[in-house]
Amino acid sequence: MEKLYIGIDIGTTATKAICFDVHGNVIRQVSHPYAMYHPKPNWSVQHPQEILETVLECIKKITKDIQPEFISFSSAMQSIVAIDQTGKPLTDAILWADNRAMGIAEELKNSEKGKYFYQKTGIPIHPFSPMTKITWLKEFDSDIFLKTYKFISIKEYVWHHLTHEYCTDTSMASGTGLLNIHTLKWDDKVLDFLNIKTEQLSAVCEVTHQCKGISDDFLYVIGGGDGALANLGTGAMNKNCMALTIGTSGAVRLPIDKPYLDEHMRTQCYHLMDNQYLTLGAVNNGAIVLQWLRETLLKTDKSFEVLFSAAEKIPAGSEGLLFVPYLLGERAPIWDASAQGTILGMQITHTQAHLVKATLEGILFGLFQITEILLPDPEKRKQTKVMASGGFGKSELWLQMVADIFQMTVETSQTIEGSAWGAVLIGMKSLGIDITTESKTGKTFLPNPVHKKVYEDAFVKFKKVYPVLKDL
Repeated sequence: MEKLYIGIDIGTTATKAICFDVHGNVIRQVSHPYAMYHPKPNWSVQHPQEILETVLECIKKITKDIQPEFISFSSAMQSIVAIDQTGKPLTDAILWADNRAMGIAEELKNSEKGKYFYQKTGIPIHPFSPMTKITWLKEFDSDIFLKTYKFISIKEYVWHHLTHEYCTDTSMASGTGLLNIHTLKWDDKVLDFLNIKTEQLSAVCEVTHQCKGISDDFLYVIGGGDGALANLGTGAMNKNCMALTIGTSGAVRLPIDKPYLDEHMRTQCYHLMDNQYLTLGAVNNGAIVLQWLRETLLKTDKSFEVLFSAAEKIPAGSEGLLFVPYLLGERAPIWDASAQGTILGMQITHTQAHLVKATLEGILFGLFQITEILLPDPEKRKQTKVMASGGFGKSELWLQMVADIFQMTVETSQTIEGSAWGAVLIGMKSLGIDITTESKTGKTFLPNPVHKKVYEDAFVKFKKVYPVLKDL
């Protein structure tokens, strides 16, 4: 009987459960969306119970009539939930997109303490970080802060429900701004600053940690964060590969074999397992900008396929229309939660299709700005492949635009859902099964030299907009 493996990806907008065979072929999959709430300006939260119920429903559907070897998890990072001693949430899940700690982050960022914290944790000081969110609770919601038994992520909330353990893997923990990236232990000086104890955080474990479910017969593997697992799942674990993921947000990630810290604090550093780390930059403004464009600005029911088809006919550079899409503030490389979106160069001849094309270009310019930092040498970029994952990997238009703007070869993995497959690979390693870090590639997209100059010129303009307008 064929052995089956399940990867569950707890994302920002949906949970996906995917059943694979040993070769990475998808046998079945289910997906359930959920809402992000904005109860106050700058707040972005979700209800932990809603996420938990969605995950449980996905497990129920994906395991119908099958007994998998294990169920392994991937999760969006940087959420934080305060819970009491019974495990009941005292707060909503405060998400990476939540900017309520903006003032705290701005004050701490340029201080000697902030610089020290970055050098220890590899996480820039910004409101996306759970460290700044806990600081906000301490300063502005002391009642909740004092009642809190533990501060956990949404993934830890789910894991505890399934296993009764409070555990977090090094991959997830390394994104919190609380973990010392050099020792892979909670950093005492950061915890002292927050006035919390080690016992108020989950135990740190390896990504291969496993536990039997308390109310079912499934073996659960804790897995890791979605970014690191996307690298593993798409085969971008050698130094000639760079992973590019665009979902709700977006990121570019390079594998490295020891922690890397940027002197200007522009990049992040995550641990995966053993001596495998990632240096990366993540943006707030991925496909969520397209969703905003369709629903709010264009107010259209047209599918993205229809909108992209029209955008494909628009020349590279969108005939002078430039969109700097900082709708949710921005993380890398500017780390400014108060940054705002800007549309420049609009003329009466521009159409709906121009806006769509300029939005696609703007999202990619933001990601290429990080790529320039990670790979400053253009010759090195030419020798490095971009491995694409996330929902955008289904759009040939967008993938070709990556090749043209980055001037790099782009490859897709046959498993577009790289994070879920990465979780399964971790599960296999947990069971002692040899895993490969290579991935079966799908399509390849080569840079179009015709578009090189127009995108270079547009990118120069893109980089000038934020510095000029930030003080206005």
